[in-house]
Amino acid sequence: MNWLNSEAFALLGQHIKWSDMIGNVIGLLGLAFGWRRSIWSWPVQFLSGLILFAAFATAHLSGSAGKQVVVMVVAVYGWWQWNRGKGQAEDGHIAPRFATWRERGILVGAAAVGTLAVAGLFTAYPALSWDPWPDAYIFVGTIVAMYAQARGMVEFWFAWLLVDAVGVPLNFANGFAFSGFVYVIYGALVLWGMRDWWLRSRRAARPVLEGAAV
Repeated sequence: MNWLNSEAFALLGQHIKWSDMIGNVIGLLGLAFGWRRSIWSWPVQFLSGLILFAAFATAHLSGSAGKQVVVMVVAVYGWWQWNRGKGQAEDGHIAPRFATWRERGILVGAAAVGTLAVAGLFTAYPALSWDPWPDAYIFVGTIVAMYAQARGMVEFWFAWLLVDAVGVPLNFANGFAFSGFVYVIYGALVLWGMRDWWLRSRRAARPVLEGAAV
């Protein structure tokens, strides 16, 4: 596994690690599958999490490493959730929907409480993370985003945007330049995917008149 954490090349003065590059490219592919509403989004995200766990664990970024463990667990849950066949559209893929106000409140509340709790843990034990608050924010935000994706909620794209806003500078600051570059691409893909899911959710919610052609 040592070669995974070795330097692949340098770009704009930044040292790019193999694990950082491979894990994030696979993660980008997983998000693209998510945009396409393909169930393959989940095993691809699981593989990305496995590789990035090795990268962050060796850099002593426990929050980011722990996040990848949760990514893998939620990926298994997402695979199971989408495989159940509930909430599918006529094309066999998941049917996007907007969360209810109650669900939104639960997601925001869980994100806030979770971030406070994880940041408190990292602050109490500094060895767990170099950047306790942003590391905790990304850790919890990723869980919220992936859970919302597993439930087919359009809001999962908004959650990813909020994670990106902190993830880009954090990764550059901690020497994971490729993660920083890829997070910028994530942002563009998230906006594209958000638009697609948004439009599909509106079409799915539109009532069909009796006798009208579908």
